Amino acid sequence: MADEQSIVKVFFLNDDQQWEMLGKGHVSTIYVERLQGLCLLVRSELSGLEILESKINPDTPYQRRQGTLIVWSEAENHGMAISFPDAASCHEIWKDICQVQGKDPSTDITHDPLVESEDETLDDVADDVLELPNCELGKLDQIAHLVTSVLTSPLRKERLALLVGNEDFIKKLLQLFHTCEDLEDTEGLQNLHDIVKGMLFLNQASLLEILFSDKYIMDVVGCLEYDPALAQPKRHREFLTQKVKFKEVIPIIDHALLQKIHQTYRVQYIQDILFPIPSIFEENFLSTLTNFILLNKGAIVNMLQEDDKFLSTAFAQLRDKTTDDDTRRELLFFFKEFCAFSQTLVPENRNALFKTLTQLGILPALKIVMNMNDLQIRAAATDVFTYLVEYSPCRVREFIIEDHQSEDSILFINLVIEQIFCDTDPELGNAVHLMEVLRALLDPNNMMTASSHCEKSEFLHFFCMHCMNNFIEPLLSTTSAYIHDKDNIVGSDENNINCLNNYRTAQLLALILDQLSFCVQHHAYYMKKYILNQDLLRKVLILINSKHTFLILCAVRFMRTMIGLRDELLNHYIIKGNFFEPVVNALLENGTRYNMLNSAIVELFDYVRMENIKSLVAHIVEKFYATLKSIEYVQTFKGLKVKYEQEKELQNQVTKNLCSVLYSQVFCRDSGVLEEEEERSINENIKEEAVEPPPESGFEIKRAKENEDKVDLPSQTPFGDFEFTSSHSADAADETSNPNHRRVICLVDYSDDEEEEEDETPPSKRPHLSP
Repeated sequence: MADEQSIVKVFFLNDDQQWEMLGKGHVSTIYVERLQGLCLLVRSELSGLEILESKINPDTPYQRRQGTLIVWSEAENHGMAISFPDAASCHEIWKDICQVQGKDPSTDITHDPLVESEDETLDDVADDVLELPNCELGKLDQIAHLVTSVLTSPLRKERLALLVGNEDFIKKLLQLFHTCEDLEDTEGLQNLHDIVKGMLFLNQASLLEILFSDKYIMDVVGCLEYDPALAQPKRHREFLTQKVKFKEVIPIIDHALLQKIHQTYRVQYIQDILFPIPSIFEENFLSTLTNFILLNKGAIVNMLQEDDKFLSTAFAQLRDKTTDDDTRRELLFFFKEFCAFSQTLVPENRNALFKTLTQLGILPALKIVMNMNDLQIRAAATDVFTYLVEYSPCRVREFIIEDHQSEDSILFINLVIEQIFCDTDPELGNAVHLMEVLRALLDPNNMMTASSHCEKSEFLHFFCMHCMNNFIEPLLSTTSAYIHDKDNIVGSDENNINCLNNYRTAQLLALILDQLSFCVQHHAYYMKKYILNQDLLRKVLILINSKHTFLILCAVRFMRTMIGLRDELLNHYIIKGNFFEPVVNALLENGTRYNMLNSAIVELFDYVRMENIKSLVAHIVEKFYATLKSIEYVQTFKGLKVKYEQEKELQNQVTKNLCSVLYSQVFCRDSGVLEEEEERSINENIKEEAVEPPPESGFEIKRAKENEDKVDLPSQTPFGDFEFTSSHSADAADETSNPNHRRVICLVDYSDDEEEEEDETPPSKRPHLSP
């Protein structure tokens, strides 16, 4: 039983007798109690849901095709098929099927419903014994039938490849081709077409080496001209020999290299032009042919790389100012194809190649040609630059920094940005491609931080300082006419509305905004400073006035990315600029339509609510809730109101508690100071009475008693509190500049005040002890 689960594709035969894919998932064989038997089970790769559950019945015919396909019928006219990624995983499932049916796993058909005789086993054995007819003109139809019949069996394909994979047979076969052409034998030529095509489908590298050699490749192309499905044969040999011109910008002396280049072009032509697109069951049918082409391309790159004189001469001509435009154009086309071929190399060899190209000065040469007026030259240079960024973005960033330090006033990276704006394609295909290249240079995931001269912070600082203004120049030029003054977000100049509504301009602005959103998300520190210094959001929100919804979405997405940083400085910038107003207006103008614009704006407000960004919540509710409260198909705006009220209630409670604490602290402090002052006053009076002699007259005693009463008795204020005045306490005088310092005490607890009055006996009432 297969334990390892392979990812397969499940197909079924529809009513039109066409194969349709049912799904893609993991296959296994498992015993199902409900069905009382072993079943083929396929579960979805993504969701894990069951795509197929098919019981392996002992009497159901199963067939294995091409080594990677198992076909059977669940019922009449209900065919099923499972396509495996490789023969090994197919064989594991096939063994389980054969085990249930008691068949040998080496066979490709478990049952043949059309043949039921005692000699069935003998017939199967006879079928496996291949006999190649003699290579004669009268037996071409037999050879063609044999070649096409074995394509469904990997074992028989291998056996046939051994029989035809010798040069003697191929030489005789192609001699018959010339004989048939001389005799104008159409039937023989069509049989030869089927034979050669079938030989290519055998997927044998040794056989391809013979067929694609210089001696036989043009005859192979000639055989493939006579497709029976065509009314008239195609003239592929005439195209390859007469119309195709091989251009040598720099003469290639190496004969082996020239031979390899010609062979690769012709084999690529055979694959692209002569063979139809494989069906869903033939994804790997021509894998050996594809691999043959890839190996040839890698060999060509290695041979050119080893020839230092050839590459150095090519770069010298590319940099030479006297080189004419035609030669320069052909050189760039050569380097473009050279870089495309180098993609077939393994990463180690590709890095070594890029190092060699860098040492030979490919980046300075590209800077020279990118500054030219010829659009074809600049486009080819841009393509080469794209390959270089894909190979090693870090090395390209190093060159960009070094280029800034040179005396040249035009920066290389700004030339690349200029290519984005100069794209002549109505759909801006090249601009989209260059935006991806620029994003690769700005991607922090492939930036070195310490062990490189091109440090992440250094490059980002350089880009913001010297390139960002050039990058957003179309945005600035488009929106400059709409900004009236600092207090208004957008203007309404009708003379410039056509520029904003132009489809190509809107596409370009959308690309710029997407790139800016990427920078805000991944380079928040640098972009925050740039946004604040340039007042960038104000300009971006002007684009909401466009008639193109995709551009409005880009503007909303940019603002959403800023809010996603949850930076209070940016939030204050948004509030101060009243930048929610154009977004709210866009939502109201969209009306009740449920579209992407509606979803994007609602999601923006919902993010503020869910993250509870207090400053923005308060701003939105106070400024726009009266307008937005009528929107009830979502609970976002009511939720914002609830968040706002909860926060307001919390702030009120905090303020109330703070006032209570401060009130308590002030009361306790003042009452304590009062007690200390009175105690000091009593102690001083006791000391004075103990030293002074007894009064000689009642008049003096009466006057002293009146003074004491005058000091101790408090006066009541108009608010019901009591005011104490102390005119003789030295300590009290130190606390304030006024000698008659006045204190007001709020008497809250009356029981405590009564106790204090009982304890505090006036000094004149206390008994005096005679010495």
